[in-house]
Amino acid sequence: MSRPRRFNLLQDYDGYNPDTLNLLQDSEAKDYWFQCFIRLVWKFEQQAAKSQSSDPTAVDRAAQFRKHYLEQLEQLKDDDRSSNREPLAIRNLLELNEASLRLYGFDDPWKEQKRIENEASIKKLSSRLQRLDELEDTVARWTEIIKGVLAGNMFDWGAQAVSQILESDKNFGLEEALQRIQQRPWLIDCLDQWLDRLQGPAHKCVTIFTDNSGIDIVLGIMPLARELLLRHTKVLLCANIKPALNDITFDELKEVVSKCCAECKVIRDAYETGMLKILGNEQNGPCLDFRLITHELCGAILESDLLIIVGMARALHTNLNAKFTCETLKLAVVKNEWLAKRLGGNTFSVICKYENV
Repeated sequence: MSRPRRFNLLQDYDGYNPDTLNLLQDSEAKDYWFQCFIRLVWKFEQQAAKSQSSDPTAVDRAAQFRKHYLEQLEQLKDDDRSSNREPLAIRNLLELNEASLRLYGFDDPWKEQKRIENEASIKKLSSRLQRLDELEDTVARWTEIIKGVLAGNMFDWGAQAVSQILESDKNFGLEEALQRIQQRPWLIDCLDQWLDRLQGPAHKCVTIFTDNSGIDIVLGIMPLARELLLRHTKVLLCANIKPALNDITFDELKEVVSKCCAECKVIRDAYETGMLKILGNEQNGPCLDFRLITHELCGAILESDLLIIVGMARALHTNLNAKFTCETLKLAVVKNEWLAKRLGGNTFSVICKYENV
């Protein structure tokens, strides 16, 4: 792994804390989230076994994963060391899940599901872009693009409220998600400020930290990237190198973008000329800790004057309160009822937080 270096786009690197909640200092949150992951581990076990159904050892290994993960959770929950130790956050519980799956040979349990959803979504990209192009009014078009990113973020198999919908309704797609997410005004609603900013000069370079596969990346993020490219903004798409839940990986993103090139000339021209690039992020789970950004990635995105951080893990569990030296747009749908209520909203409330330094 490449060595980390200080990420200079943070306003206060030494004071940076990626985590929104410290479970060691919040007993209600700690009780809730440990119980939440104890419930979720059964689903992760089933998905792990299913992902390697042709292997006769898969069921036993999946059960061993569950046992190990639950034991590790109990150790973390009962740890009574001083409260001035490193914070304990949702990020740690998610990273423990990924590490435990890999320990028992399940590197990417959602791989086949991601492939199916990516291919299905690419077939719908052209019509999605055509619909957006029919919106001649810039405000209306950008509003629809941002809503599309948010609706795409619904497709998260790691969120129990969403997985129940996806399992029960095989026809649930982008249009259905657009109807399900919170209508404006949103829980955190900076859309008007973002739209006002778009009246000004185009950004030189944007780094987008992507989230889920399928509808999220193809019908949410790619139209967003295309619209920024049309403003002559360089676009850097950043995905985790290691699998985490159904998040798109660096290798999968390269394949998806290559196929999107066949559907859109703007994307193809930008990819061929280097105005659209794909970068790898070596995080250990679905969250985003800017202290762990590698030396190479730091250098690649240092030219960015805009960061777009997408998803609950990257923009809500981590970095909701982080301050940067460039403009930031944090986009997520709150797919957990407890967390939504803690923030003053309801399930599927929307986070659209724009900060202009």
